[in-house]
Parts: sequence; C-alpha cells; structure tokens
Amino acid sequence: MTTSDEVHKWNDTTYRTILAAADTGGAISIIYGEAGPFNGPPTHIHRHEDEIIFVLKGEVEFETGDARFTRGPLGLAFLPRGQMHSFRTGPDGACCLTILTPGGFEGFFAEAARADLRLPQDIAKVAALARQYGSDLVGPGLAHRMAQDA
Repeated sequence: MTTSDEVHKWNDTTYRTILAAADTGGAISIIYGEAGPFNGPPTHIHRHEDEIIFVLKGEVEFETGDARFTRGPLGLAFLPRGQMHSFRTGPDGACCLTILTPGGFEGFFAEAARADLRLPQDIAKVAALARQYGSDLVGPGLAHRMAQDA
C-alpha cells in the first residue's frame, strides 16, 4: 500500500506527501507544503534527516546556525541533520517541496494534524511528538520571534 498523496492540514499549512518513506524503503520523503504569510516552525534540530527545501512560489527566510538568508522561487536551502534551524514564509506565503533523507519525518505532520495540535498553545505536545520522530525543538522559531518584534 502506498502512503504517498496523503494530505494533512496543520499549523496553517497544507502538507501533501508526494513520496513517502514507506514507498522508498525509508530512503527519502518528499512533501509539498503550502503555507500562509509569516508562517514557520519552532527552531529545531533533526537528528536523523538532512532537509532540503525547494521554494516553488513566494519567499522563505531561513535561519541556520548564525546565518540568515532568503530564497525565492526556484531557490533552495540545504539544512543538514544536527544543525539548528528555523524558517518563515514571506508576506505572500510560500509553496515548497521538502526533501528529507532518510525519509520518515512526514509521519510527524500526519500525527500533528490528526491530534489537532496548535502552536504555540500545544508546544509541549508538539515537542514530545517531534522527539518521537528524532527532532528536538530548541526554542521559538523565526516566525514567532519576528511577530513578537513587530
């Protein structure tokens, strides 16, 4: 049974699993995401996956380590495992492909959507779920911090 083409809505983002880990022997996952303006995750570290985000539409500002940079359409960000990072969409939102290798983290989005977890209200539950998928939340994300500064 294929798990690709599953669609989940969570944290004001629609996630569509294009290619699931279950379909690749765990090698890779590809997720399409469509997010509204100034949206993004808490700052986090993936222990197992390298993450590649390919911006299709809109702009995304990335923060990784001490670097901060923006990518627009056809721009790419490589976020290696073990490196703290966050990002936020621009004023028009963004559509992106996220490639995770190895795959498996797509399950996080499915579970968070099914549990109807909200950020920042359910941050402790989101953090616990992220840990189950090998990711550690280490602080407020770029979107949250920028909103507070506005």
